[in-house]
Amino acid sequence: MKKSGNILKVAFRALTRNKLRSLLTALGIIIGVACVIATIGIGEGARLQTENQLRSLGTNFLMIFPGTTTSSGAKTGWGGSSKLSQDDVDAIRRDVGSVAYVSATIRTIAQVIYGNQNWSTSIQGGEVDWPLIRSWNVAAGQFFTDQDNRTAAKVCVLGQTVATNLFGDEDPIGKVIRIKNIPFRVVGTLEAKGGSMMGQDQDDVVIAPYETVRKKIMGTTAVGSILASAASNDQVARAQDEITALLRQRHRINKATGQDDDFMMRTQTEMLQQAEAQSRTMSTLLWSIAGVSLLVGGIGIMNIMLVSVTERTREIGVRMAIGAKGGDIRAQFLVEAVALSLAGGTVGIGLGLGIQRFVAKVAGWPVALEPTAIGLAFAFSAVVGITFGFYPALKASRLDPIEALRYE
Repeated sequence: MKKSGNILKVAFRALTRNKLRSLLTALGIIIGVACVIATIGIGEGARLQTENQLRSLGTNFLMIFPGTTTSSGAKTGWGGSSKLSQDDVDAIRRDVGSVAYVSATIRTIAQVIYGNQNWSTSIQGGEVDWPLIRSWNVAAGQFFTDQDNRTAAKVCVLGQTVATNLFGDEDPIGKVIRIKNIPFRVVGTLEAKGGSMMGQDQDDVVIAPYETVRKKIMGTTAVGSILASAASNDQVARAQDEITALLRQRHRINKATGQDDDFMMRTQTEMLQQAEAQSRTMSTLLWSIAGVSLLVGGIGIMNIMLVSVTERTREIGVRMAIGAKGGDIRAQFLVEAVALSLAGGTVGIGLGLGIQRFVAKVAGWPVALEPTAIGLAFAFSAVVGITFGFYPALKASRLDPIEALRYE
């Protein structure tokens, strides 16, 4: 026990003898560990935010968009011409048993006016299943009815952002707003949803009956898109296959002849997988930077420890001459390397947590860090110290005492 205490004492005395060099030696470890902590925190926070945003889209969500079409031999781009129809929506509702809810949707941008207040926002038309698909509850009032949609009633439901900007603290229920100079009666307000995956404010929206928006605001016959919700998470893939088969049959698309679908479908699972792939790519990049920093830090420790062995060759010879064994010398230099690495790891953890807080405050990015990540980063720094400190320690322990005493 006493020997161990002496080894620690000598090792720390050697490190504090040249504080600036010790600090510069540990700098690589500090940067590497800080990168590890920041990477894990930011990456995990981004993953959780992505999952929450995807959940905010709805439950077992499917989106059907107009696809590419061919006219006179020329293909239009995605959404160039919509062949989706209300009959398609009704057929999905009637014939696809794996789908619980379905709604035609249409969207435009318009100025909304109330009194002397006005606000440019997204106007979305939907059917009565729309809030069930989106898992979006009404905060006050009520959602419009199927009768409102069939008769193209001029009623609407406001998102929280629109309600706040038009009405402030005033209760909007029952009030009349104007959309493109058409009066709409507010029947309800939606709960706050927050931002979307694309950074858009989901609450900056006015929802009105689909037929009202289609006929009286946009003056079109086309369905913008179709939203659907599978009966359960296990039936999402089945719903996707059944909807695809149904629309191909209705639109007379023969895949055997190489004919392209005139629609495209995205599911919640696909969007989550794509987001996770992007997150993994970013995490891999950041982990690579952290790994290089740790490697450079380890090489720096090895370099300085080799220099230290050379500078203290005579000291090593004296210690061996008065009875120190090779294992004692090896332990001393290994302790110095590990102490440098652990000190750098500790500072790096603090710096990494500081970077997380800075990013969360300034950039508004989410961060989430498990306690195990701190332990992992600390273990990394210890492994680096042992790995890169072993060779210099071994070299010091193998010095010939007589040659070491002669060293000038």
